[in-house]
Amino acid sequence: MKIQPKSVNIANNGLSRRKFLAQSGAAALGFSIIPRHVLGGVGHVPPSDKVNVAFIGVGAQGLRVMLHFLHEPDVQGVAVCDVNKSGANYPQWAPHEFCNSVQKLLGVTSGWDWLSPDVPLQLTHSLQVTSGVAGREPCQKIVDGYYASQQRSGQYRGCSAFNDFRELLEKQKDIDAVVVCTTDNLHASVSAAAMQKGKHVFCQKPLTHTIYEARRIAEIARQTGVATQIAVGNQASEATRLLCEWIWSGAIGPVREVKNWSSRPYWPQGIERPKDAQPVPDGLDWDQWLGPAPVRPYNNAYLPFVWRGWGDFGCGALGDMGSYSFDTIFRALKLEAPLSVEASSTDRYDDSYPMASIIRYDFPARGEMPPVKFTWYDGGLKPARPEELEANLPFKGEGEEEDEGLLFIGDRGKILCAFNGGHPRLIPDEKMKNFQQPPKTLPRSPGNEREWLDACKGGKTKPGGNFEFEGQVTETLLLGNVATRAGQRITWDRANMKANNSDFAQNYIRPERRAGWQL
Repeated sequence: MKIQPKSVNIANNGLSRRKFLAQSGAAALGFSIIPRHVLGGVGHVPPSDKVNVAFIGVGAQGLRVMLHFLHEPDVQGVAVCDVNKSGANYPQWAPHEFCNSVQKLLGVTSGWDWLSPDVPLQLTHSLQVTSGVAGREPCQKIVDGYYASQQRSGQYRGCSAFNDFRELLEKQKDIDAVVVCTTDNLHASVSAAAMQKGKHVFCQKPLTHTIYEARRIAEIARQTGVATQIAVGNQASEATRLLCEWIWSGAIGPVREVKNWSSRPYWPQGIERPKDAQPVPDGLDWDQWLGPAPVRPYNNAYLPFVWRGWGDFGCGALGDMGSYSFDTIFRALKLEAPLSVEASSTDRYDDSYPMASIIRYDFPARGEMPPVKFTWYDGGLKPARPEELEANLPFKGEGEEEDEGLLFIGDRGKILCAFNGGHPRLIPDEKMKNFQQPPKTLPRSPGNEREWLDACKGGKTKPGGNFEFEGQVTETLLLGNVATRAGQRITWDRANMKANNSDFAQNYIRPERRAGWQL
């Protein structure tokens, strides 16, 4: 089965999360030859205008993100960091993916086959992929190979490689910004340390692993004033702006209900913690990989990729996928903190998220907007089919390969979208054909990564997915996981970051952190 997850895509303007983006001599005026750094040229960016970037967490997803940023002409990759020296068991979403992507970056048609051994990997009983090579040494070689091909001999000093992000931030004096692609439970530690060193930060989603971390990271971003952005490309999309303009203009009347469904997870969940201790693979710093999580013996049930289903390391299907859709819903409906959250699920386990869940949020009125009930479904569960949808059409968002979607329900109509808000349309189709589009009143975006890079270089426009905005979205997102694990309805006091009716839930809102990992 060939599946490419939504988290792979970090496209600037597109909404698809399934397509991986890998997308002169003599002069006058008395000089016979002018150096290229003086003359410039098509696509040339002088070193003074480049953003020196360190890539922290260069497993499979980190490798993909790194390649995407290296394509940007004003990015200079100067360092990589990962707790794993090298591994050949990272999942590729297509055979030879890593090799093909690097060849495309370098503009070659051969070499780099060692990055894609293509050994079958059985991630779950229904999902088989192929293996790729990633880690700090392979990614260091990629960066060096890329820049060496562009420079005269001896002019490129090379890319540094680190095991510990703290050592990188202390020793690598020339970095301007970091890109964080670690496991979820390390997002906050790495981002906080980088911001406190004055570095701009681009972080994978979800922003943090816990509600307390989300609150703290937003505070640090506000205090330091560095440029921050989360890897949620749909916040910069045309579709998100259309949704906002449609809903705000009254296209379907006041919105009182939202339904959002995902086919995730396709990594193991709903399982017991492994009891066996296995030898730690050569080159892996297991203690560093654990980060703030409690110490436990190494077991390959935790990594790579499958860590998402474990409560101490990932945020489950909701954290992985909800980061996209919650962002869109918050913007379109101008949401703030919910009043309460409750969840139902398949069997709950102490250490892993359930295989399927339904989570219900109640939001209060905001200005002239009425209260909203928002329901999340995952694990193959979904809401009832709307009567307005034609019988010959599938009940899912347009462009979705899987059974996923987002439905806004207003007093005078419904909008059906792709999971993250892409391809919005009124249903039934007749209503869409007769729809008079409202004026485009919102400023359009140059793209998610471009917003951040421009801000890193001194641009005055704050990135749309900045940590202050996303902190509140992430708090609400993770509150759903808290309700699922607590197994009860939670009434929420955002001002005091407290579940009013559950001491048990409070343990997940601000869990203890291992010594040495305090924020």
